[in-house]
Amino acid sequence: MSEVKTTQAVETQTQPSNVHQETQTEVAHEPTIYAEPIFQIGNFKITNAFFSSLSVTLFLVVAFILVRKKIRQIPKGLQNFAEMILEGGLNFADTITRDRKTSEKLLPVALAFFLFILLNNWFGLLPIIGTIGFYEMHEGHNAFIPFFRGGTADLNMTLALALFAVFFSHFIGVFTIGAWKHFNKFINIETLLEIPRKFKEDKNVAFINPVKFFVGFMEIVGEIAKIMSLSLRLFGNIFAGEVLLASMAMIFAFILPIPFFFLEVLVGVVQAAVFSILTLVFLSMSVTAEH
Repeated sequence: MSEVKTTQAVETQTQPSNVHQETQTEVAHEPTIYAEPIFQIGNFKITNAFFSSLSVTLFLVVAFILVRKKIRQIPKGLQNFAEMILEGGLNFADTITRDRKTSEKLLPVALAFFLFILLNNWFGLLPIIGTIGFYEMHEGHNAFIPFFRGGTADLNMTLALALFAVFFSHFIGVFTIGAWKHFNKFINIETLLEIPRKFKEDKNVAFINPVKFFVGFMEIVGEIAKIMSLSLRLFGNIFAGEVLLASMAMIFAFILPIPFFFLEVLVGVVQAAVFSILTLVFLSMSVTAEH
């Protein structure tokens, strides 16, 4: 009987500690390279990065509608600001395209990239990013999933922007200079067809034109490099900035992160400008026929 009572006493003493260990949960949130899903519509998962980008898009749409409604012969307020951006963009685009008509055709795409990327970069610096969300069990611990994440800090978003920029440059190139001329920038069949016609006049074409043909394949490699460069540069800079700010805040939450915050504001402008300028260059090259 004494042995039974002793065993029961030991079980009674150990039970509360086990219950305490089971009920104690660990709450953690670590910066992740991937965007976390926050809800699902059918088979389509909505991530926090996509939700942030959608918020920025709605903001831009509303802003453009307000500017459109307030257009006056004598500009003031928001119209002045919009005209300043547009005129500055056109003047800068002229330095790349060397033609105002070409600038007017290509600037809407490049300027849309600039505004969308810039606001996404700055949106990731707001206090609501990473602080408002919900808890979800993940790999045995209670993880915090934020509703908002910087859209350009997600590789999927930057890759989608890069793919659109490069593929749209080919699309506009086909409709501007023609499918045959644009195709020969990469697989230069025209140079091979010129060899029989020009061989009597210049025998060097038998050596030069095959080289031109193989150089075209390097252009295909260059197109793939464009996608990688545009997407990884933007993602790497913005994601690294978010990690830097989080690290500084963990070391000392007051004053210390402020210089890095303003640095990230500047980085956001620079990265948006680099992406949009390169896109404008690619578009300008696509609408120009090779000679």
